[in-house]
Amino acid sequence: MTEGDSPTVARRRIRLALREARDAAGLTQLQVAEEMEWSLSKVIRIENGDVTIAPNDLRPLLSFYGIKDRKQVSDLLTSARIARARQRQAWYQTPEFRDHLSDATRRHIEYEAEAVAVRSYSIYYLPGYLQTEEYATALTGTFDEEDIGSRQRVQLLIKARRMRRETLLSRLDSMQVFVLLDESVFLRPIGGAQVFAQQLREMRRVASEGLVHLRMLPFALDYPIANNGSYDLLALSDRGADSEILYRENGVSDEIVEDKATTDRHRKRFEQLWHLSNDEPDTIRFLDSRIKDLETQSQSRQRS
Repeated sequence: MTEGDSPTVARRRIRLALREARDAAGLTQLQVAEEMEWSLSKVIRIENGDVTIAPNDLRPLLSFYGIKDRKQVSDLLTSARIARARQRQAWYQTPEFRDHLSDATRRHIEYEAEAVAVRSYSIYYLPGYLQTEEYATALTGTFDEEDIGSRQRVQLLIKARRMRRETLLSRLDSMQVFVLLDESVFLRPIGGAQVFAQQLREMRRVASEGLVHLRMLPFALDYPIANNGSYDLLALSDRGADSEILYRENGVSDEIVEDKATTDRHRKRFEQLWHLSNDEPDTIRFLDSRIKDLETQSQSRQRS
């Protein structure tokens, strides 16, 4: 238990501990619900982190699981009290965003705001938290002017990306960000030459100032990377063995993965590719060259 833990981190610690204890006891969620005289949905929501468990409910549950170590019980009860602390409703939990952001996306944003380190690997586009508004708008796509629902959704997605970016940039002094991009990301001019050049200039700024560690995987790399989809790894401030979280999406759906074997495998793969990639000075030099090319293209189009 770490002093100063946020309700987000404390709630996650409890639900993982309870899920692990139930599995170790060989019990189903239904068996727990029947023993505790709770609804099955209550057990599911506690283990999913959708609700927090009251200390008065936690004590008998720990006893049922056979957890009697005083320190462990005390730490979990302390976490339960922190998890139930009143907080101002986060922007991504307000009704307008709940209607348009998936559960996995909202949890991703919540963890992102608490992470001590973020590692992003992308083969298509820049991570959302680093996107300029113009780039994000172009990436999100055009919408049918006659479709009010579609227009509102796009506007909210762009707003969400802007707020994620503001939150992360404000925390760079207390966290580390490692961004690993395939060369194709630098070559795909989303939004056109002018918008993309602006995006790359912003990326160069945060990278050259040491706020973000940026590396590129070149096409010339003689190493198989095709089987790796884009993903984010977020390390939380509890720094335990299970403190790293995986977020990934495939364009149709997204998910949060907390299974340690899966997160460890993705972390190992990230480190392998990070060490094989162009180092940060070489990546910045490539950025400079790409920005110059885009500026030349933009000027040519303006003259023609």
